[in-house]
Amino acid sequence: MQRIAQIIRLKQDIIADYKKIHVDVWPSVLKTIADCNIRNYSIFLKEPENILFAYFEYHGDDFEADKQKMASDPDTKRWWAITDLMQEPFETRQNGEWWAQVEEVFHTD
Repeated sequence: MQRIAQIIRLKQDIIADYKKIHVDVWPSVLKTIADCNIRNYSIFLKEPENILFAYFEYHGDDFEADKQKMASDPDTKRWWAITDLMQEPFETRQNGEWWAQVEEVFHTD
């Protein structure tokens, strides 16, 4: 299992809408997340800085293949078309990232 954390900014004027749509995430998107071997997925919001922090656990064998599988799902593409407009990526993110990957510096069970 691999623990993954990511961050991105949320646009100030869209916070209520972002929270509202995440109350009822489309079942097909949730199914795709599960089908791509992602478990224990959470998104947190830090206000007033409007930083979204996502954490999930990857339980598969090929994260890159599962990311491609997720990105090719039609409903997930439609979901991202909505949520991406609400987000502001960090300029310092790595090439090819939308959400910036965060380094794990400590863990204990």
